[in-house]
Amino acid sequence: MKLLLLTALLGAAAAEIFFEEKFDDGEAWESRWIQSEHKDDLGQFIVSSGKFYGDVEKDKGLQTSQDAKFYAISAKHTAVSNKDKPLVVQFSVKHEQNIDCGGGYIKMFDCGMDQKDMHGESPYNIMFGPDICGPGTKKVHVIFSHKGKNHLIKKDIRCKDDVFSHLYTLVVNTDGTYEVKIDNEKVESGSLEEDWDILPPKMIKDPEAKKPEDWEDRAKIDDPEDAKPEDFDKPEHIPDPDATKAEDWDDDMDGEWEPPMIDNPEFKGEWKPRQIDNPAYKGPWIHPEIDNPEYNADDAKDLGKYDEFCKVGLDLWQVKSGTIFDNFLISDDPAEASKHAEETWGATKDAEKKMKDDQDEEERKKAEEEAAAAGGDPEEDEDEDEDADDIDEEDNVIADEDEEEGHHDEL
Repeated sequence: MKLLLLTALLGAAAAEIFFEEKFDDGEAWESRWIQSEHKDDLGQFIVSSGKFYGDVEKDKGLQTSQDAKFYAISAKHTAVSNKDKPLVVQFSVKHEQNIDCGGGYIKMFDCGMDQKDMHGESPYNIMFGPDICGPGTKKVHVIFSHKGKNHLIKKDIRCKDDVFSHLYTLVVNTDGTYEVKIDNEKVESGSLEEDWDILPPKMIKDPEAKKPEDWEDRAKIDDPEDAKPEDFDKPEHIPDPDATKAEDWDDDMDGEWEPPMIDNPEFKGEWKPRQIDNPAYKGPWIHPEIDNPEYNADDAKDLGKYDEFCKVGLDLWQVKSGTIFDNFLISDDPAEASKHAEETWGATKDAEKKMKDDQDEEERKKAEEEAAAAGGDPEEDEDEDEDADDIDEEDNVIADEDEEEGHHDEL
């Protein structure tokens, strides 16, 4: 029993937290988070718990405050390498504005990144988090940089697209595997080598190999014994035997009369010999493969591993502002991150939803009372308002998708 207790204590002591941000110390966050000065029209962040929350203090986070803006802000943290330890990054995102088009992801940088000049082209190690733009883009990005090139995950991980707070967690293990969690539940996992096209393939087609000229890959061939019947060829169309020249037809005026053509019932189409099994059939020719000389097994061991992480940032474009980022954590212990999730996001999520539900119910009752006072139908008025909002929102998404796609090109 003592041995088990000692082991547990040692395990707990071994967990390290390299960055934690809950925005729970007033305006002190302004000394930790550096606003980029790369452009003079970048959007401004504020700290707020939003229009609805579970706890007005605990749910305060970094919120985008201006529509149709690029945002760029970052914070420095304890330097860490994940060469020989797991990496866990976790944060919560609340799109309380019912976002139509914009990012909700973070970027993880090395120590060399100039925070005051951070922008879309600033090199990063990892990019992770949700991205939404219209009905076609609702995904979780997991992007790793390798030798100066950014590589997107091949799997499609759908993000949450409602107005509530959701927690996003990425675990990168030392054995080259990963795990993505949403709301502290696993939604995807696998290996970096298989789920990203980072490395060249292990095997390639042998450039020296060619299909033999006499290789038979036809399963069926024409029967050499089959012959076309002598009476097979018939015209596709024939003169209508039942047609007669009209009584008022004048050959001098109308030309020589010809009966109209009709489909020939005896027409059989193009003759083709029947097919038989090919006695020389060898099956499809498969191009032999050889080891790829450009593949290096040692490179696979280092996928997703970096000499240093030192700064974390938000580099985003948002059409409609209002997203709140909170509960940041960078650690080397997935269990510690899971515990942190329940103590922060998990402790207020239910109360947050209840407050929003109560607000919606209050607004519904108010609309009914106003409609009754005006002698109208509240449900009909609400439907008309929703239709108008839908039309406006569709117009906004179409107008802004091109600008958002331009920002995505930087990924």
